[in-house]
Amino acid sequence: QVQLVESGGGLVQAGGSLRLSCAASGRAFGDYFMGWFRQAPGKEREFVANIWWNGGTYYADSVKGRFTISRDNAKTTVHLQMNTLKPEDTSVYYCALGPVGGARPGGYNYWGQGTQVTVSS
Repeated sequence: QVQLVESGGGLVQAGGSLRLSCAASGRAFGDYFMGWFRQAPGKEREFVANIWWNGGTYYADSVKGRFTISRDNAKTTVHLQMNTLKPEDTSVYYCALGPVGGARPGGYNYWGQGTQVTVSS
């Protein structure tokens, strides 16, 4: 059974940094896309970033230049380094895994439970 476990969320002041991690287990993930989405109360789930099986990355315009996605060599853990955080980054952040990837939730088969990120002004 595939399992994704996120960690690293918390409360930070505007301008600060946080690093999220997502550990995947349950199958081989070498050819899958791993991504991060976020969802604020009353809003739709929003794409943040993803990383491809070959190491390529893609970011939402709202986080480009501030967030960096990376994965370990075993391709079982993905990280999201978030710098220069803004209050509008406040959301529950979800890790996702799937064979299609892309910026839509439908491209991912597996999801973590989410981790709260709160940025105070």
